[in-house]
Amino acid sequence: MTRPRLALVPGEPAGVGPELCVRAVQQDWDADLVAFADRDTLLAAAGALDLPLRLVPADAADAPPGSLRLHDCPNAASTVFGTPDPRNAAPVIDALAGAAAGCLAGDFDGLVTGPVHKASINAGGISFTGTTELLATQAGREVVMMLANDVVRVALATTHLPLRAVADAITHDALERTLRILHAALRDDFGIDDPRIVVLGLNPHAGESGHLGREEIDVIEPVLRHLRGEGLHLQGPLPADTAFLPSKLREVDAVLAMYHDQGLPVLKYSGFEQAVNLTLGLPYPRVAVDHGTALDLAGSGRADPSSLFAAIRTCAHLAHRRRIAA
Repeated sequence: MTRPRLALVPGEPAGVGPELCVRAVQQDWDADLVAFADRDTLLAAAGALDLPLRLVPADAADAPPGSLRLHDCPNAASTVFGTPDPRNAAPVIDALAGAAAGCLAGDFDGLVTGPVHKASINAGGISFTGTTELLATQAGREVVMMLANDVVRVALATTHLPLRAVADAITHDALERTLRILHAALRDDFGIDDPRIVVLGLNPHAGESGHLGREEIDVIEPVLRHLRGEGLHLQGPLPADTAFLPSKLREVDAVLAMYHDQGLPVLKYSGFEQAVNLTLGLPYPRVAVDHGTALDLAGSGRADPSSLFAAIRTCAHLAHRRRIAA
């Protein structure tokens, strides 16, 4: 079987994404990488790092370490590392959408993405809440965001919402759909026959029997009862302040948090550098770095490439599993 072919999108050109991609192609991978990026930005990043980089056509048969297959996505304005330019908002989005379209068309087996700068994209006149949402809309799929490292997998019932909007977004249908997507991904992509999922409560102490909120009683518990009746292995709703104890994590395959900052601080504390961000439910594997654009580090050579390396390894593994299963 040939190696998986992965689309690689550095993200914000003024951030650390381009230089992390340059670092990544200094070694061989169990996949063929094709970057959707601005040629000049990649070459500038290689120059800043004093690393070799030879850019070859996207359909090149060979790309040894130090070279990178490129689908050129020219920027509208020259890149200045550390200073995002809203004029580059459209090229950044076009690179993401183009790479994802290639995955949908079967030209690529998976998508690896670097960090984007949401404020700069919105300042460029494009309404943008996140790459996860963009890819879900493009594919016409309901998706789930899950972050993972060697310690824990944390999926999210809601993603990029203001805190005051979270409770209204946790409905019976939305929670059931999220749990089904998470369960299927753990089984099919990660090879876990009977996934064990811990579901957190929304409120402190998981609502304290209704004294601190009724979302657990009215929404979360009925959904869990229904899905347990179908054979899903679900625990909860559990208080978030004790669910992440090491002794409990050893007994589960994933944790479903109700909102972004309920689960992700724990994951990032447990191993930020090796963490990756997965979009579950897409017709192709998508894995992203679990960090931002780090504008203060861009062009300095001090950015840690560990998360991008982990994202490439994870995406290649998932793509290989899907090809075997197809």
